[in-house]
Amino acid sequence: MIQLRTHCRVAIAAFALCLGVTAQTLRKTAPSATPTTKSTAPTEDPQLYRNATFGFRYQIPYGWVDRTQQMQERPEGNETNKSTLLLAAFERPPEAIGDTINSAVVIASESAASYPGLKKAEDYLGPLTELATAKGFKTEGEPYALDVESRPLLRADFTKPLSDKVSMRQCTLILLAKGQIVSFTFIAGSEEELDDLMDGLHFTVAKPSAH
Repeated sequence: MIQLRTHCRVAIAAFALCLGVTAQTLRKTAPSATPTTKSTAPTEDPQLYRNATFGFRYQIPYGWVDRTQQMQERPEGNETNKSTLLLAAFERPPEAIGDTINSAVVIASESAASYPGLKKAEDYLGPLTELATAKGFKTEGEPYALDVESRPLLRADFTKPLSDKVSMRQCTLILLAKGQIVSFTFIAGSEEELDDLMDGLHFTVAKPSAH
């Protein structure tokens, strides 16, 4: 069984920040700031994150804030060259707290070599579940494979009640590509919100190999 290792700091830091930001339940006091988005390729749409390396793009909801750079600058943000935080976007900044779950999208990549014995996406479920349960989440159903625009992914769902009326829902999609584990984590207050967030993820069509 693959154990959670110290090189998994990007996913841990991103996940922990999601929990810290989304767990706030006070009344909202300030409007969201205009988000800025870093991307790996030039784009005219500041709300669109593109990643040419793994062939995907994510449409950040309007009015959300991008915390990617701030998280990368944290001591645990990019602890080794084997892991990278790609995107961390939130419905509202921590200082603009509200009475609902602060929805979030966090995308990170890690070297598959950081996990001895990892050969397929399913092998990452152990570390992911260990991390989620350590933060008070419970698994929701069984993980299952799905294709998103021809890309094979693995989906795992978790829930965490915060009160009698408020529960945090997390969905993580796992992609194994180019020797990297890419995790797409979505956090929201309902299944409908999760579906809306996941609708923003798109993959480019893989080009056929030349013969």
